[in-house]
Amino acid sequence: MNEQIQSELKKIYNTRYSISESTRATYSRGEDTYDPILSQAVVFPETNEEVSKTLLLCNHHKVPVVPFGTGTSLEGNVVGNEEGITISLEKMNKILSVNVEDFDCRVQACVTKEQLNEYLREDGVFFPIDPGANAAIGGMASTSASGTMAVKYGTMKTVITGLTVVLPNGEIIRTGGRTKKTSAGYNLTNLFIGSEGTLGIITEVQLRLSPIPESIMSAVCHFPNLEDAVKTAQQVIQYGVPIARIEMLNRDQMEISINYSKLNNVKALPTLFFEFHGSEVSNKENIKIVEDLSNDNNGSSFKWAKDLAERNKLWQARWDVYYSVKALIANGRVYSTDVCLPISKITECVNYAEEQTKKFGLRAPMVGHLGDGNFHVLLPFDPKKKETYTKIREFNDLLIKKALKLNGTITGEHGVGLHKKEYLLEQHPDNIPIMKSIKRTLDPNSIMNPGKIFDLN
Repeated sequence: MNEQIQSELKKIYNTRYSISESTRATYSRGEDTYDPILSQAVVFPETNEEVSKTLLLCNHHKVPVVPFGTGTSLEGNVVGNEEGITISLEKMNKILSVNVEDFDCRVQACVTKEQLNEYLREDGVFFPIDPGANAAIGGMASTSASGTMAVKYGTMKTVITGLTVVLPNGEIIRTGGRTKKTSAGYNLTNLFIGSEGTLGIITEVQLRLSPIPESIMSAVCHFPNLEDAVKTAQQVIQYGVPIARIEMLNRDQMEISINYSKLNNVKALPTLFFEFHGSEVSNKENIKIVEDLSNDNNGSSFKWAKDLAERNKLWQARWDVYYSVKALIANGRVYSTDVCLPISKITECVNYAEEQTKKFGLRAPMVGHLGDGNFHVLLPFDPKKKETYTKIREFNDLLIKKALKLNGTITGEHGVGLHKKEYLLEQHPDNIPIMKSIKRTLDPNSIMNPGKIFDLN
């Protein structure tokens, strides 16, 4: 990066421009298995206009750009670029508008899910998409994230109705709007959702909100084996029960979570976490169906969260599974798989994953959003032990191929990043040329998060 670019960036950002090694290291990677790659500088915009000026400058000089939110990505989505700059959006964290009567809001990209829901708490509405980490909403849009409540409330694609995006040439565009539906031209909103910063930088997100349910009830149910637990979840969905969450933790993960999150009155057995949203009458009806299905599959009696504090503790333990596994090894890392299957195929794939981890001799805590067929194997490893990492990659390769064979997908919610580029070619060989064509049209100088999702060459 030449002196002219540095001088121009300093004019735009003043003290919000940094070339210090510690700052560059902080914004060099997410929570993935890659070693950090330090960009030449990090800048901290506060407005759409500053992002626009930055991209216009970088595009002119062909300087690569990596957008960065809260750094919770898991597939190498935000690994830095040693020839370019990182644009941290952490100062773009304002809630711009809330329209309670229309159940929508507009936020800047680095508003987090917890921040938004705290802001909405007194309004009787909430933002329902909840990945485990307290992620930035712009980053969640960029990876098309989901989480534990996707079975009832959908994914980011479900709740996003519009975006503000800064294109590589500095142009600021607004896609979509506040209406529940539109047929006005191409759906550019969905084009940018899941694009992982390779087509432009998402700076604002228009969101649908949901009313806080009259009644919320959470429970856990233990099973003697993982297959019975997965079967139960599969049947709950196939019966059409309108459940809000149905999460699976295998025996190993339950043991880890009990210790890490200090859970009481639960056992280290394959377990389903249930949550019901609705009226008291509808919840009672739905609970009866789910209890009967669980009993038919050797499930234990339900253990209910008695109050809000206990319910929050239960779900916090679920959200913290990644960090609980990471804590197993000092300075360790976690490789998280992310496949998603048709509901009818989830049991077969989970059983396959369990069998293969045993063959490889890997410790394999497992969690799953079984309501939408998505599950993760969380594989802890010491980065100094290369042989373990090699086994993990071999296992992940087999798991992905199994998922594709069962008409599943290589990623349900983490995105492609660097980790899964080769598998995207397997899943969508016919689509890649079109994706590349879109990339070249919007980003002819290939400055936007280069090397992520696919390689242009």
